[in-house]
Amino acid sequence: MKILLINKPKDYYKLLETDINDQLSKKNETPDLVHLFVKNIKEFEAEMKKLNSVCKQNPHITIWVSWYKKAAKIETDITEDVIRNYALKNDLVDVKVCAVSDIWSGLKLVVPVAKRK
Repeated sequence: MKILLINKPKDYYKLLETDINDQLSKKNETPDLVHLFVKNIKEFEAEMKKLNSVCKQNPHITIWVSWYKKAAKIETDITEDVIRNYALKNDLVDVKVCAVSDIWSGLKLVVPVAKRK
């Protein structure tokens, strides 16, 4: 499995409690999994637009989008609903939500089965 990390927090590997460096995708490789961390809607939409072609190259891709939890008390304009609505308008669906850490939430996005080749 090849993993692409975008805007990962400094403590990302500590959160994972494992070393995934051998799984990180190289520049010209198509990832199987993307973990995208965003702080606002503008950043989220810009990064998701870049991932459009990756989704077409690999319709079995998993994209985890993480944003600041409300409980983190860090100012942000992005929410689970914003991510979900964007996904639905762009041929993706959400299938799982989780707490990534005490300040990050995560929403798992995939290409719907009917649209996979």
